[in-house]
Amino acid sequence: MTYAADRIEEEAAYLAYHFHWSLDDVLDLEHGDRRRYVGRAAALVERSAQA
Repeated sequence: MTYAADRIEEEAAYLAYHFHWSLDDVLDLEHGDRRRYVGRAAALVERSAQA
């Protein structure tokens, strides 16, 4: 099973936008780390929307 390139791009854009990380920094993350940070960013966005 491969992880779709468009999904990686979506995650990279999401993290770069929310954490202001460079594309290289995001792409250097291990898959599990990248997914974990996407979850953290999503939680922050959701918490902010509820405030």
